[in-house]
Amino acid sequence: MLPPETICTLYKNRWQVELFFKWIKQHLRIKQFFGTSENAVKTQIWIAVSVYVLVAIVRKKLNLDVSLCTLLQVLSLALSEKMPLQQAFPDNDYTSDSGSTSNQLNLFDF
Repeated sequence: MLPPETICTLYKNRWQVELFFKWIKQHLRIKQFFGTSENAVKTQIWIAVSVYVLVAIVRKKLNLDVSLCTLLQVLSLALSEKMPLQQAFPDNDYTSDSGSTSNQLNLFDF
């Protein structure tokens, strides 16, 4: 028999894992894992976290006042329609901070 403190600690840790998976399902839009190996699950989670962070960066860069969920929905439509994001959010007061008129994106210029 385990001491009550150990059982309490195990339950608390288990609850944190449950909360983590709930957050993943709600925010990273992972409904199921495509693989069952540890590597497959880690890869899918890292990809989803990367997309989440990139969308958050876009939202901040464009000063958008929409939820990340809404932004993801608009992005999925904008990508299939090949429309600029500024056109998808016409009420946005985004102004480019670069004086360049080039269409080339700069990955590291935040």
